[in-house]
Amino acid sequence: MSQKTPGAGAFALGAMLFAVFFAAEGSGANAQSESVNPVWAAQASSENEQDPEAAGQDETIRFVASEVVQQLPQDDAGAAQTGPVMGDFASLHELVAAMPAEGELGRELKCLAEAVYFESRGEPLAGQLAVARVIINRSASPLFPDDYCSVVTQPSQFSFVRGGRIPAPNTRSDAWARATKIARIAHQDQWSSAVDDSLYFHAGHVRPRWANRKTARATIDSHVFYR
Repeated sequence: MSQKTPGAGAFALGAMLFAVFFAAEGSGANAQSESVNPVWAAQASSENEQDPEAAGQDETIRFVASEVVQQLPQDDAGAAQTGPVMGDFASLHELVAAMPAEGELGRELKCLAEAVYFESRGEPLAGQLAVARVIINRSASPLFPDDYCSVVTQPSQFSFVRGGRIPAPNTRSDAWARATKIARIAHQDQWSSAVDDSLYFHAGHVRPRWANRKTARATIDSHVFYR
């Protein structure tokens, strides 16, 4: 009858425990590598996109840590600024010709365009721009309401306003198309005007009493502008 060697049995048992221990350690490392922090994954993804060689080696699912939103430039009336750039044109006539006429007008821009149309559609473009500039200047002044529509419909200011309401323009006319372009150009400050910071104007054939108390800024065609 043979006897088992105690040393050999202990050695075999130790070898088996050693193998089981390292197998467990390897299993734990793999499990840890599969648990990915989303923020870190987004950073790693960005680095791989910058490195063409690393990009082909990373097959893991990429997480977005936060939403990225591209903000569009907005004008004060809530419409995105669009159209040509002022410096690209030698004259206001060229800028108006290049300005797109189509597109919806917000309420404030519509009031501004209507004021240009009714008050100065027979004036040269510089005169129409000057009228728009006065309305914009008033909306920025503490002496007047703070929006275009309220400035235009303020009592006893513009003769074309009836009962606090602006009449309907002929929206199919060339004059209306020009007025909308001038309104956009003035609102986006795409062309300077000789009237500068003027808040008042009157037709050249009249001389209101208040004119003596104001500072004249410019005379454009049949209108005189004052601060």
